[in-house]
Amino acid sequence: MGQELFRLKAHEIRGAIRRGETTATEVTQSVLGRIGAVEGKVQAYTEIWGDYAQQRAADIDRRIKAGEDPGPLAGVPIGLKDNYCTTEGTTGCCSKILKGFRSPYNGTVVEKLLDAGAVFLGKLNMDEFAMGSSTENSSVQKTRNPWNLRCVPGGSSGGAAAGIAAHEAAVTMGSDTGGSIRQPAALCGCLGLKPTYGRVSRYGLVAFASSLDQIGPFTKDAEDMALIMGVIAGRDPRDSTSADIPVPDYSKALRDDIKGLRIGLPKECFTDALGAEMREKILAAVEVLKAQGAQVVEVSLPHTEYAIAVYYIICTAEASANLARFDGVRYGYRHPDAKSVEDMYRLSKSHGYGPEVQRRIMLGTYVLSSGYYDAYYLKAQKVRALIKKDFEDAFQSCDIIATPTTPTPAFEFGAKTDDPLEMYLSDIYTSSINLAGIPGMSIPCGLTASKLPAGLQLLGKPFDEETLIRVAYAYEKHSGWERADAPIT
Repeated sequence: MGQELFRLKAHEIRGAIRRGETTATEVTQSVLGRIGAVEGKVQAYTEIWGDYAQQRAADIDRRIKAGEDPGPLAGVPIGLKDNYCTTEGTTGCCSKILKGFRSPYNGTVVEKLLDAGAVFLGKLNMDEFAMGSSTENSSVQKTRNPWNLRCVPGGSSGGAAAGIAAHEAAVTMGSDTGGSIRQPAALCGCLGLKPTYGRVSRYGLVAFASSLDQIGPFTKDAEDMALIMGVIAGRDPRDSTSADIPVPDYSKALRDDIKGLRIGLPKECFTDALGAEMREKILAAVEVLKAQGAQVVEVSLPHTEYAIAVYYIICTAEASANLARFDGVRYGYRHPDAKSVEDMYRLSKSHGYGPEVQRRIMLGTYVLSSGYYDAYYLKAQKVRALIKKDFEDAFQSCDIIATPTTPTPAFEFGAKTDDPLEMYLSDIYTSSINLAGIPGMSIPCGLTASKLPAGLQLLGKPFDEETLIRVAYAYEKHSGWERADAPIT
């Protein structure tokens, strides 16, 4: 073929394999070769399943040769965030407390991807238990941004975003609790989608905050996003929170027609907190859409200023409950010096969890404690309802909402680690979307003067991922950005 196979997009790989222009084995070998060439610089993967991937690819090639249809993702190489339960490899959530843990089952999304013919490459680095915005909280390693190796890739799905940007996979899978797909996608210059809460099964995703978590993909373009969403979306009887709503044919959203589409710009997202350069990139991207016939209207999300506070009350409360299961009794890390049950709990947790996870567990336990529940947790849930109502009201006058994904481009390692509050503000434009449960997608919209990506966030009505994909597709066709590539070699 005319280019290196590892640079191909998922739909291009699928087409080339079906036409007999290449094989799943050749594609897999090319991507594994790319991983071997750049992984020492990027450090996106915590585990690389080279032998497994090649065996899987060879099996797909045999099935194709026998005239079988191995699925819509036949031969597409995919990396998985380290909080996906898989029988292959380990599932450690990049935490010492789960180091070496082997899941006895595959999660629903993992099964769907396998059934569709995907080739899994391994597990991707993340902030411990998905708690962080820079992947600096991983107990394993620090993933570097392929656009500038001195900068973070974002978090918590930093390995997934960096892996796509460096062409170490055709697609990667992450999770988003307050921006953990969209924020790193923006910082690494790829597409990242957080579907509507309930659109994709969470069965087999290690829980952080159960009312906020959602599984979603990172892709190189909108066509790949439609392809992957068509595989992973849908009702799952094993997940009581997954919605029994028909899954559309997302490929039908791939049309270059947004004439008359109403795009809402929330005035609360374009304050002085947003730097001039990022504002310029976002508004320029909106102008591209406007030139294609979209209408721009101003909307208001009046409770936006409370989103970060509400998010960090609710997510820490749910984390406090969810992470109680990692006690050193049945599985996971147990401190060797424990002489009593009390010692086991105290030592195992204090040595097994990193500082950020400990901080959030303590915050969550505090807001749920007697005397503080009403003042913090209950009040936060009431404000959450107001935030959700803001979006419902805004969508009365627009079809989608456009905001920045992040207030700044990627920052250097260590720039925010000493100030947790400053780090939490990295999610200022993303956390309210999880609170409201609506879909959100970050799409790349150019480079800053320092040659770092900027991200435009598109927000949709519940279960209307189709419109987000359609707008992303139209933007790609007219922006020229999709041809940009990270400079790492």
